[in-house]
Amino acid sequence: MTLEEKLAQIVGLWVGAGADGEVVAPMQDTMTEDQPTFTEFARHGLGHLTRVFGTRPVEPATARRTLRETQRWLVENTRLGIPAIAHEECLTGLAAWRATTFPTPLAWGAAFDPDLVEEMGAAIGGVMRDLGVHQGLAPVLDVVRDPRWGRTEECIGEDPYLVGTVGTAYVRGLQRSGVIATLKHFVGYSASRAGRNLAPVHAGPREVADVLLPPFEMAVRDGGARAVMHSYSDIDGVPAAADPELLTSLLRDRWGFTGTVAADYFGVAFLHLLHGVAADLGEAAELALEAGVDIELPTGDAYLGPLRERVEDGRTPVALVDRAVLRVLQQKEELGLLDADFSADDGEDEDVDLDPPAHRALARRLAERSVVLLSNDGTLPLAPTQRVAVLGPNADRVPAMFGCYSFVNHVIPHHPGTEPGIAVPTVLEALRAELPTVTFARGCEVADDDRSGFAEAVAAAADADVAVVVAGDQSGLFGRGTVGEGCDTDDLELPGVQRELVEAVLATGTPVVLVLLTGRPYAVGWALERCAAVVQAFFPGEEGGPALAGVLSGRVNPSGRLPVSLPRSAGAQPFSYLHPPLGGPTDTSTLDPTPPLPFGHGLSYTSFARTALTPASPQIPTDGTLEVSVEVRNTGEREGSDVVQLYARDVVASVTRPIAQLLGYRRVDLAPGEAVTVRFSVPTTRLAFTDRRLRRVVEPGTVELWVGPSCARRETEARVELVGAVHEVGPDDPRWVGTSVSRG
Repeated sequence: MTLEEKLAQIVGLWVGAGADGEVVAPMQDTMTEDQPTFTEFARHGLGHLTRVFGTRPVEPATARRTLRETQRWLVENTRLGIPAIAHEECLTGLAAWRATTFPTPLAWGAAFDPDLVEEMGAAIGGVMRDLGVHQGLAPVLDVVRDPRWGRTEECIGEDPYLVGTVGTAYVRGLQRSGVIATLKHFVGYSASRAGRNLAPVHAGPREVADVLLPPFEMAVRDGGARAVMHSYSDIDGVPAAADPELLTSLLRDRWGFTGTVAADYFGVAFLHLLHGVAADLGEAAELALEAGVDIELPTGDAYLGPLRERVEDGRTPVALVDRAVLRVLQQKEELGLLDADFSADDGEDEDVDLDPPAHRALARRLAERSVVLLSNDGTLPLAPTQRVAVLGPNADRVPAMFGCYSFVNHVIPHHPGTEPGIAVPTVLEALRAELPTVTFARGCEVADDDRSGFAEAVAAAADADVAVVVAGDQSGLFGRGTVGEGCDTDDLELPGVQRELVEAVLATGTPVVLVLLTGRPYAVGWALERCAAVVQAFFPGEEGGPALAGVLSGRVNPSGRLPVSLPRSAGAQPFSYLHPPLGGPTDTSTLDPTPPLPFGHGLSYTSFARTALTPASPQIPTDGTLEVSVEVRNTGEREGSDVVQLYARDVVASVTRPIAQLLGYRRVDLAPGEAVTVRFSVPTTRLAFTDRRLRRVVEPGTVELWVGPSCARRETEARVELVGAVHEVGPDDPRWVGTSVSRG
């Protein structure tokens, strides 16, 4: 291979990016100026094709035909004839016009159902494979550290084990369909100062090792993820894209990763333009290659001309280029691309259904399982005889169902007048299909200060038996939303004048059910105290309207659990339930960060009793396995689903430890009166932490165990002793908790 052919294999091309101001990535408008034509850019070959389906609205069959014609051109018009890897965004389903849009990852976390998420991943991967797409830029494995961060909606939760298990399930589903999953953002992106996007991270090595890294390790070592995308951020002054300790020593040498590392869009150039650790783009390219970034995406700003000059004059060893090229070619070989010629049409002119009924049904199931009933005084479920006033800015808006990486909110805003391309029943439409007497008044918009609609909403509420106020967010990018990438906040009150609307409706005396369609948890402790019920949905996708209507009407028994703590205030952030004793309320401070509702909380229309938490042995070797069982009974009058949550506290350790830590969980469906025994098989490595010498260890000592409806309530408790010498955790030690359920 010539040098030009090598460099061509380690870059992408984004055709049409930035046209007409379509900015969907940081600094995209600047970075994509003066792009060459495809044939000029790809004359020596091409590593990646960027977002053929996800850049603008295009009929799926047309985009598939364009992709195949592009691949044929590469085979027939370049010397080596190697096709490109086509990648797309797929965080909530393939981000393409007319494709099924599933709930956001925060909703996956609320469902506590990895098997269902794996099924979703397989469905998404199957569609991508059939279209000729090889790689998906998902899942996001960033652990939520501060809900002020706009990209909270893209995350699964604030617990590393929940993030790791659910995220790995998505990886397994996507990749068993033949599509490469890309883990992002490696690592620390969510731990930025003040929750600001693309901002510095000041996390100590213990926080990085014990909180931020475990989900990635699980997805790599247990899920077999074949691609990783670096974080934009720096940790303690070192940008991830220029950190060989992270991208090579840890990821490859310790974890055994053999796939490719891709740059987050323009991330290599940012080493020069934003971080200031490289004098120019050529030096940025060398730093990234040396660290272990194999592919520059979405284009080749640094890895083409600037890097070629450095290699040709001897400043950058060509061996760094060769290493990256071999990794890309190996991945193409795994995908079957080195032998593909794209000569057959393979049905490229046939119509393509990207939103089949089976996928909609799957989206409905996940949405239903993700809805969290935060509070309820008995007003829910609604009675069919009640007159219901549906109010609020998100009651009848299609974009309110989706996150920022949905096609509806990511691309369509740049194309006014374009229909969503999929059927999306709003909450209002779905409630009208379930209940006989429903009126509607919007009241206000999501983010402005216009109160002119309050009077109509108040009148509608006063004339109703129950008022359902649907409030929350509009997801968008870079200031075009109240949440989403680049839409951070320093105020966790509901956006705009939505709280004032709720207060005005409450003043009528009509019972108020507050429904939250959001991408982050908000400080709504006031609503828990004053509203008849509060329901939380984290952007539940195209079937979210019927799912919410089902919960409100009682057709669906809510079973979601909070994957993040409900914040007390913006000033109490950052907060995590994984805090040591001094992270909670103390007599030495006037500030109490205790959340109104804790991680794991969620109500049901039935009730559950968890009893008889029993360890198989009172003593466990530090390198052993804790076997523990608990009895769970449905003590109510209707069928329901419980999320059985096993927590632990390491009472005394060589460094401070969390007052509560999720060890494992299991979702169980129970008929009225039915009881089951849930067994957990917990490797002691679930209790491992980074000690003072920065070793991952399991120490001997007392461990408190409990099961309850959240991290904060101990419904049934036990104690065990870890005995023996300090166990230093190795890469082959188990990371997963096994669970089983016995009935009868």
